[in-house]
Amino acid sequence: MYQLEQTIYFYLTLVTPIVLVGFLVLNRWKSTVQKKHVSKKLLKILSPNISTFKPKLKLIFLLLFFLFTSISLVNPKIGTQLKTVKREGVDIVFAIDVSKSMLAEDVAPNRLEKAKRLVSQIINELNSDRVGIIAYAASALPILPITNDYSTAKMFLQSLNTEMLSSQGTAILESIKLAKDYYDDENQTNRVLCILSDGEDHEIENQNISEIGEDSGITIFTIGLGTVKGSPIPIKSNNIVESYKKDSEGEVVITKLIPKLLEDLASSTNGIYIEGENTEEVVKIVIDKLKEMDKQEFESKQFVAYKDQFQWFIALALIFLCLELFVFEKKTFWIKKLNLFNE
Repeated sequence: MYQLEQTIYFYLTLVTPIVLVGFLVLNRWKSTVQKKHVSKKLLKILSPNISTFKPKLKLIFLLLFFLFTSISLVNPKIGTQLKTVKREGVDIVFAIDVSKSMLAEDVAPNRLEKAKRLVSQIINELNSDRVGIIAYAASALPILPITNDYSTAKMFLQSLNTEMLSSQGTAILESIKLAKDYYDDENQTNRVLCILSDGEDHEIENQNISEIGEDSGITIFTIGLGTVKGSPIPIKSNNIVESYKKDSEGEVVITKLIPKLLEDLASSTNGIYIEGENTEEVVKIVIDKLKEMDKQEFESKQFVAYKDQFQWFIALALIFLCLELFVFEKKTFWIKKLNLFNE
């Protein structure tokens, strides 16, 4: 396991392309001026010791110096001591709808981005709970197994998009079935599934929702995204709306929030249904509900000691700086005799 202490110094790596571009521009200018005043043949006679290879070599050393210096300032750390700790918390799996209807913009910026923002804010408020992530459309896809690594969870969360699953639809039942495999023990009382969707699932509508919830053995929270009035589904190119999704008859599809389905699913498991428009309110309700639940004690391993690794990178940076300073642009005569660079 590793940590990056000062990530802001990664911006110093921008010096590398700037120096490279500057070198290329300068070389181009030199070449243009030389062609105006002297031929290549005459230049070799006037300056026989000028090397064409060494300036490039010096540039490489200089770029490596800037690169390793910036990494050393970031100060990467590596975990050196792994310790088993006991925690009490809730296992909460987020099942996020990634069907095309989640691109509707009746909540800003769109339903999917709103769902990702809500989950990210909820994770920020968690303490010793563990999280998992599922994406679903016409089928369900495991994204992240149960973990207490919140930074990794948020990284995987941001990767969700509507192109992840080729088959389209909204199969909430599939996400519930998949979530059952996420928990360590079927008898644990702290199993929570948080479903974020617009509720447009026509397959589950004709089934007994209360039985589905009770059979799962999971407390289900549902968060409704969208508006009852509905919105068309934009088709974009380079973030510009080109048209809207249409049905087989050529009519623009209006996707709407269907709260009843989500409400019934939540109430069947003594869970809660929340409308997802107000981020702060949603986060508060979810966190308060989690605090009321029984906490399951579990063991987890985590790194408790980290060792600085900046010294290796600063050493490499100094080596390349010394090489850049001690390599001259003139030809080295003993290397010239070997003719390694065909000069």
